[in-house]
Amino acid sequence: MPELPGGSHLERAPGAPQRPAPALRQLRTPTGDGLSHPQAARSLRLFTDGAARGNPGPAGLGLVIEDSAGQRLWGGCRFIGTSTNNQAEYLALIEGLQRVGEWHPDKLEVYLDSLLVVEQMRGHYRVKAVELKPLHRQARALLAGFPDASIAHVRRENNRGADAMANKAIDEYRPAANG
Repeated sequence: MPELPGGSHLERAPGAPQRPAPALRQLRTPTGDGLSHPQAARSLRLFTDGAARGNPGPAGLGLVIEDSAGQRLWGGCRFIGTSTNNQAEYLALIEGLQRVGEWHPDKLEVYLDSLLVVEQMRGHYRVKAVELKPLHRQARALLAGFPDASIAHVRRENNRGADAMANKAIDEYRPAANG
């Protein structure tokens, strides 16, 4: 089966500790379903979640890519260092859009459990926090690169895969002992 785009792990965020990222749980489709090669994807769903323990605090992001039938094609997570909840949500969205962009879907549905980020992305809420403005601009530019894309809020219980991945990134990060 061909390797999925981007390799088997996600890179560290700028400023994150110089420590290997936790191992990713990478999922693939069964052979012969037409989606084992990313460029064959026509319609994909992207679920993203950012989590921070403390605000700010240790943070991680989680991503899940599914086909239109709900078959999980790929999942990944990454520890991103110290971040706020909203920064983590935006970083997850940006990384997810970059990742799914490698698959070149004709249609993309994006789901987040952060109502704030969804409404800011839709233009219904202003982005007031200075630290979120560049992340918002980057996410909007990435989303605009898809021919048919939508973004929607989903309840946390319907975003369990991405939520679990974001928490896994934080759980698996262990700071190196001093001295």
